[in-house]
Amino acid sequence: MYLGVKNILQLTVKLQKLSKKRRAELAATVFDRLRSEIGTQTTELQHINPYELLVATILSAQCTDERVNLVTPALFEKFPTVMEMSTASADDIFPFIRSISFPNNKAKNLAKMARQVVKNFDGRIPRTVKELESLAGAGHKTAQVVAGVAFGEPTLAVDTHVFRVANRIGLTRHARTPQAVESQLKSLAPPEEWTDIHHLLIFHGRYHCTARSPGCDTCVINNVCDYARRLTRLPKDRSGLDASRGRFFCATRGHYFDEADSVSDRYGTDQISCPRCGSMNIFRSSSGRTTRRIKDYRV
Repeated sequence: MYLGVKNILQLTVKLQKLSKKRRAELAATVFDRLRSEIGTQTTELQHINPYELLVATILSAQCTDERVNLVTPALFEKFPTVMEMSTASADDIFPFIRSISFPNNKAKNLAKMARQVVKNFDGRIPRTVKELESLAGAGHKTAQVVAGVAFGEPTLAVDTHVFRVANRIGLTRHARTPQAVESQLKSLAPPEEWTDIHHLLIFHGRYHCTARSPGCDTCVINNVCDYARRLTRLPKDRSGLDASRGRFFCATRGHYFDEADSVSDRYGTDQISCPRCGSMNIFRSSSGRTTRRIKDYRV
């Protein structure tokens, strides 16, 4: 039956609304379970005021919170307020943060940021995302963390953990950038829950749904997670393979081979394939394990 352009557009909108409704229901389930498992959390960056949080968050870019927490006590002892830091040069700040990633750039940014706060905001750390983004070293993620944690503004910062976990679970769809993940997550919950959602996904990604070895078997949301569901659908290990006949075994045609081809599956993930028949139903002869890979999400 021919639907016509208008009917196709109407059907597309209907399906999108249904998809969003289902994701909202999924989100409610996921966040309820994570709250029960993780509890109420906040940033692990040690700080006692907005100034210290801003500095620590700038330092945490592409660096672990643990490393930042090791260097900030001495830094804050030397520069206890933004006013003191505003009189420092990058060379003055560098020795305190030399073990942090990109210390030269971050030292320059901290010195400039402090001067901007004194000049443009009367020495007070601004509270809005837009104002915070005007400061050196404070990108969108940093601005959202500070605005949300220090001032209780409704924000939802997307770091590597939030990006990975939201996509793995299926809370977002076709979200290839942090901005897309942020927008879709915000549409699934009221603003007063955004900061809490940010921390729930961070802690889940940092300590359970890790990048390389997610603990799907013991996860409290494994029965509603898209990534865990797809893991259970991977082919089971095969026994009795003879590695001397070739590195790989094609289960579709029942033959061995050494040099594999590569194809992209429907999710856009590169998969090993048989050079003879193109099948992706391939196993490693030495271990009997499938070569199939599940689409993952990294930034």
